[in-house]
Amino acid sequence: MRTQVGIIGAGPAGLLLSHLLHLEGIESVILESRSRDYCEQRIRAGLLEQGSVDLLNATGLGERMRRESLVHDGIEICFRGQHRRIDIHELTGRQVSIYGQQEIVKDIIARRLADGGKILFEAQAREVGGFEGDKPFIRFEHNGSEQTLDCDYIAGCDGFHGISREAIPANLFKGYDRQYPFAWLGMLAAAPPTSPELIYCHHPEGFALFTMRSPTVSRLYLQVAVDEDAKNWSDDRIWSALQRRLGDHDGLKISMGKLSQIAVTPMRSFVTEPMRVGRMFLAGDSAHIVPPTGAKGMNLAIADVSVLARAFIAYYKKNRTDLFDSYSDTCMKRVWRAQHFSWWMTSMMHPTSSSDFDNERQIAELDAVTSSRAGSTFLAENYSGLPLAPWRD
Repeated sequence: MRTQVGIIGAGPAGLLLSHLLHLEGIESVILESRSRDYCEQRIRAGLLEQGSVDLLNATGLGERMRRESLVHDGIEICFRGQHRRIDIHELTGRQVSIYGQQEIVKDIIARRLADGGKILFEAQAREVGGFEGDKPFIRFEHNGSEQTLDCDYIAGCDGFHGISREAIPANLFKGYDRQYPFAWLGMLAAAPPTSPELIYCHHPEGFALFTMRSPTVSRLYLQVAVDEDAKNWSDDRIWSALQRRLGDHDGLKISMGKLSQIAVTPMRSFVTEPMRVGRMFLAGDSAHIVPPTGAKGMNLAIADVSVLARAFIAYYKKNRTDLFDSYSDTCMKRVWRAQHFSWWMTSMMHPTSSSDFDNERQIAELDAVTSSRAGSTFLAENYSGLPLAPWRD
């Protein structure tokens, strides 16, 4: 097999890149180790920045999103028995939208297949090579046989545990890593939203977050120990903790329903730099991950591929390579801004049992941020997302 751009991974980054390239007549093949059903059903992130929404709409992917997404003008922050609202739209003119990552994946897969795009599901990449020279290739296993995809360039969009980053010699990149001393217990609830907007809660027992996936499904999170086992949390224990942490603020009443997909997610920050080595480019979680407190993961992936698509278009349409050369530096400016914001939100919202000083400092910071227009604007600008550069001329 041969193509112009070989893409590893059928998550939002790989799928969107393939779609953007197709719109400019550039060929690609996507190799995905999981089944189509797995990709379309896996519950992941759900909050889209304004720029991400605008890009999906501008490229013909937003029809169902416009019908079904939940558009929010602000968020609620709770602490010390009160809740305060950050009016994102009033402060920035922007909004955020709730639309699950799996729904975006469904939309782009359907569009790519309708357009004749080539996505090979259950195609496990085994070897990535040739990218330091001029003959990149991906060896993969599909339908019980080993095959090779030759390409001009490789886009590694296969996530933190994928093969792409691992294929880069250790002396050619630097990894920045931070692990946090707590985790999130996440679950879905078959219950209507408790609130029309997200609720971030600082509580002496631990952080809690209320969000939603649809008018009938809520997504809930609780701060737990980093080594916590989800099996230790019965439905009664979960609802009791949520009632104490969220229900303690101005009489907030929590909508309850059947719980499912209960799992523990560690908190971690990671950055790979540079995001390009030779003819291979990393995008999305293969290059960086953030704690989910700031809702930046999927949005960073979308931002990466908008920059990368522009570079491929400049090369194939105008024989320019300067955007390849600047790809990593361009992405890194946004990545480190998002890392800072995610770290800041995480550090501010999660109490630590080991430090009364830090906990009181967090309360003072929350009070300052939510009572100051300047502080609220900083949060609102970063939460709703930095503007995206045009993905093509």
